[in-house]
Amino acid sequence: MPTFRDLATAAYCPRQLYYRRRDDETPEVPDSVVLRRELAYEYPRLLADADLDDEPIAVTATQYRSALHRAKARSEAWESLVDPADRDVLLEGRDCRGVAHKILEEPVAPSLLFTGEPPDTGVWQPQSVRLVAAALALSYERERPIDIAFAEYPAHGVVRRVSLSAHRRAGYRSTLRTVRSIDGPPSRVRNRTKCETCDYRDSCGVRTRSLGSLL
Repeated sequence: MPTFRDLATAAYCPRQLYYRRRDDETPEVPDSVVLRRELAYEYPRLLADADLDDEPIAVTATQYRSALHRAKARSEAWESLVDPADRDVLLEGRDCRGVAHKILEEPVAPSLLFTGEPPDTGVWQPQSVRLVAAALALSYERERPIDIAFAEYPAHGVVRRVSLSAHRRAGYRSTLRTVRSIDGPPSRVRNRTKCETCDYRDSCGVRTRSLGSLL
């Protein structure tokens, strides 16, 4: 059964998932990611703390506190996000499984923590697929409809409510079909900027060239 991580990886680049499976690799979670995730359980303290210089935030203290104040004012689930019913829960769905960093009860929904930079609006496509996977797995376990999930970017103080729209569900189903069909190297992605930081770039054979070299 594929994991939430498998689906997110395939949504970003199916070929990357193929190589990871071929080498039977489980990526380690860097210490920097662990530290940033912990911020998501410290929101009240971070709002009250006058000195954020020693915290692993990705923006200035002023920007961070302003973003966190906006998140608190706009989110109907703030209290549940601050004090979730459970954390780091393994969910076993009908089609996939994985860990939800937080489980909320008011409203019932999973929340996932992303330590990178958020887009201007919404969430990145691989994150969307992962959020839908978590919400559907929780729905399967609870035997009740769950139509929303939350995406937290704790290093930026950003919290976003994500609805499981028909478009997002379609993206999830398409990615799930892709994961199930992988039995050899999939086609390379067209967006070669994704290849620049990929650990499998050399074995994949993708050549990344600057605009200057092309000219």
